[in-house]
Amino acid sequence: MQDSPFSLGGRVAVVTGGGGILGSAMARALALAGARVALLGRTAAKLHAAAARIRAEGGEAMEIAADVLSREALLRARDELLTALGPPEVLVLAAGGNRLGATIAPDQRVFDLDEQEFDAVVDLNLKGTLLPALAFAPDMAARGRGSIITISSMAASRPLTRVVGYSAAKAAVENLTRWLAVELARKHGPGLRVNSIAPGFFVTEQNKALLVRDDGSPTERGATVLAHTPLARFGAPSDLDGAVLWLASDASRFVTGAVIPVDGGFSAFAGV
Repeated sequence: MQDSPFSLGGRVAVVTGGGGILGSAMARALALAGARVALLGRTAAKLHAAAARIRAEGGEAMEIAADVLSREALLRARDELLTALGPPEVLVLAAGGNRLGATIAPDQRVFDLDEQEFDAVVDLNLKGTLLPALAFAPDMAARGRGSIITISSMAASRPLTRVVGYSAAKAAVENLTRWLAVELARKHGPGLRVNSIAPGFFVTEQNKALLVRDDGSPTERGATVLAHTPLARFGAPSDLDGAVLWLASDASRFVTGAVIPVDGGFSAFAGV
């Protein structure tokens, strides 16, 4: 029987931000589809817990502690991966996030923006995407095969109030995704692809207070989001499973340079 084009059996996958809510969920989906997954991040305890949950469900997972903003640490992580699992065929670049100082509160103006905090958010999201690609993708390029998946946001294409640094950084991630897709395919062959997933509004540790109250009801901002989301709910981490499995597998072998919204219809709705 011919293998399913969605099969990931035996493939090595790396997920940066692997200890986070969305990163760990995507790592779980890859592992349960047969991939051998390495979760990479800064917080060893979160990585260990996420990897343990995957192993408890029968998946294969290991954790590697490394800062995505340190090229030296990433190269050490690459060496650890090669020794333990072998060269990667899937790279999910899920590390990222926001900082309070790079946002504009309702009582502030953009002129009050903290430049250093803005720089930190751009570095985390943009360089935190680029540097792991520079560390792990050469092994894909050498074999002429692999799938790189970046993580964008609704903030990239439809500027959202308050999150100025995050919006700018994710817009840059989308441009970088397309640039790498062209560059790697033209110089290393059509088997090497780069795409992006743009999640809509998912409740995570960083944005929970902005979207939901302690009793689970939406905040004013959360209610506005839901009113502009045709499916009328926030995303669940498992809602990313289908997109990440499709982009990681041969089922998307003719797809590169694409940004896939997983947003409950938010980007399609004009608000009227």
